[in-house]
Amino acid sequence: MKNIKGRSLKYGDNINTDIISPPAYMELSIKEASKYTMSPIDINFSKVCAPTDIFVAEKNLGSGSSRETAPLMLKELGIKTIIAKSFARIFYRNCINLGILAIQCEETDKIDMFDIIEIDYLNGIIFNINKNEQYICEKIPKHIMEFVEKDGLINYLKENLK
Repeated sequence: MKNIKGRSLKYGDNINTDIISPPAYMELSIKEASKYTMSPIDINFSKVCAPTDIFVAEKNLGSGSSRETAPLMLKELGIKTIIAKSFARIFYRNCINLGILAIQCEETDKIDMFDIIEIDYLNGIIFNINKNEQYICEKIPKHIMEFVEKDGLINYLKENLK
């Protein structure tokens, strides 16, 4: 896999699972519910979200419940990469298990909505093309990238346990 490049969809601190996946829509299929992703704070999120976009937040992303609907709804909209200063542990793990790359970066406050960013996940560098800046992020281990490249842990296990 090469560097990851896309447009940032930027949000702040404490974006919890009820914001990402509003409970009022849990009875719907993921495809239907994804129309309401982030709707408590951004009613247009599902309309502006594009398959190469990168979800960016600040501290404590994904706190709240442990349900997988939050990362599943983001994935349904095409989000394959998420960057945050810090993640709730279960949300982070759910992302990786579902094949979404979750990257910690202490400098997400320097990224703005719709900045074009490129992530060198092997070397731990994020390039902000709009601002001509670089930020240090965590390097992603090979085994985590294998889960992401196989579109999740289940697919990885199916392929490697034959």
